[in-house]
Amino acid sequence: MDTSILEDLGLTQAEIKVYVGLLELGSSSAGHILEKSGLQNSVVHRALNSLIEKGLISYILEGKKKIYQATDPENFHDFIEDKKKRFDEILPKLKEKQKFAKKITFGEIFKGKRGINQMYMTLLNSGGKEYNTFGGGSEVTYNVMGETWWKSLHTKRIAKKIPCRQVFDETIRKFGNELNKRPLTKIRFLSKEYAQLQETIIIGEYVGIAIFTENPYCVLIKDKVVAEGYRKQFEILWDKARR
Repeated sequence: MDTSILEDLGLTQAEIKVYVGLLELGSSSAGHILEKSGLQNSVVHRALNSLIEKGLISYILEGKKKIYQATDPENFHDFIEDKKKRFDEILPKLKEKQKFAKKITFGEIFKGKRGINQMYMTLLNSGGKEYNTFGGGSEVTYNVMGETWWKSLHTKRIAKKIPCRQVFDETIRKFGNELNKRPLTKIRFLSKEYAQLQETIIIGEYVGIAIFTENPYCVLIKDKVVAEGYRKQFEILWDKARR
């Protein structure tokens, strides 16, 4: 029988052995429980006392001897409910402490086309309200990842109802114009000299930098301050770009 769920509920291995053993034995003295469980005497007595405190076993006195009995397994519902109530009591205090925690920041590196795809999916699932990018070019769009992949990416973005503003260069004007016809999409263009092999993506507290060289890779950063810095840079480029 798999008793791992009892561990998840906070019982130790010794407590589980004693409780299950008592279910099989019925009423029993500590000596029989010791034989049944194969545990040391001190471990059995600690487990018995702990299970009594948890309300999962009871005992009666026969002379000076304690006779133990496991409570009905359905009592675990009460045990679980009690844990839930106790947790609910401290939940507001835990939430209050969370407010003072520093925001988590991190940086990750992804390699290869699969890694790049993973990073873009992470960005789309980040909960950010607007998707901003700058950079890239015809080599990136048509050769490295392929036009079909980029179209699929924006289909997923639109399905998530995330609006975008993006700055492309004139070498991918045709692709940009097609993309501009889709909902939640605004594309502007800079001169073809702006074409490059990397794209920078800013969404929420995240910044992604994808480098589409022969061995493509990307860097994902979660840092509100860094994201705001890149967002300022994007806004400057957006104002300079034309439709």
